[in-house]
Amino acid sequence: MSDEMKRYVQEVFSKNKQAYVDSTTHKKQADLDAIVEWLKPDPSHKALDIATGGGHVAKALSSHCRTVFATDLTKDMLQNTARHLTSQQNIEYVVADAEQLPFLDNIFDLVTCRIAPHHFPSPHQFIEEVGRVLKDNGRFLMIDNVAPEKNELDEFYNQFEKKRDYSHVRALKVSEWEKLFHTHQLTVKKHLTRKKVMPFSDWICRTLDNEADQKAVEEFFKQAPTEAKSHFCIQEENNRIQSFAIDEYMVVVEKHSS
Repeated sequence: MSDEMKRYVQEVFSKNKQAYVDSTTHKKQADLDAIVEWLKPDPSHKALDIATGGGHVAKALSSHCRTVFATDLTKDMLQNTARHLTSQQNIEYVVADAEQLPFLDNIFDLVTCRIAPHHFPSPHQFIEEVGRVLKDNGRFLMIDNVAPEKNELDEFYNQFEKKRDYSHVRALKVSEWEKLFHTHQLTVKKHLTRKKVMPFSDWICRTLDNEADQKAVEEFFKQAPTEAKSHFCIQEENNRIQSFAIDEYMVVVEKHSS
């Protein structure tokens, strides 16, 4: 990660560490159940949760795996998460950069990363690291917000995310993720793309506390081209943005190095 971007990420997540523990989007049980169902973890497994944030995925995996390593770039965030998960004895907390993981090659059965890769300056390096630490036949599950394939909608989406959160780098398109997986010998086993409805005020307040900044993002939504309003299901009522929807991608890939 570029040093400046790392600093941004640490600032944003230190300031909002509790918001990520409490966020309805991040602690959604249906998501966590689906992760367990797709990965089928067992008591022999050693798992790694990258950019663990509020620790929701690490907690879900810890009930099924032998050990879970929960990593995050932001020490404050990790410390806060560890306090919330004191009952989980088999989670180890490690401050780590997703693009330079402090682990040996081929040691994890399972790797997960949820709603975080859009903060990584080098997705290529991130996926390379995932492939490196995974055992052969090991599985990686990723969930992240993705940009639409159409360039204008991609641009609109990444623009409003950046306005609302300066630690946002870029949400990739599904086609870009698939290319990265292929490059690093990771075979897609199962995937889905779905719309995720975001309540506007909860979403905006999680990272912006300045009212003028919040208004500027809301204005950007109001001025959206018709196609963008339709694609992102932007709902406006009494001149206020109520909600919108973004595309989320969930995928499991398997490592085959030969």
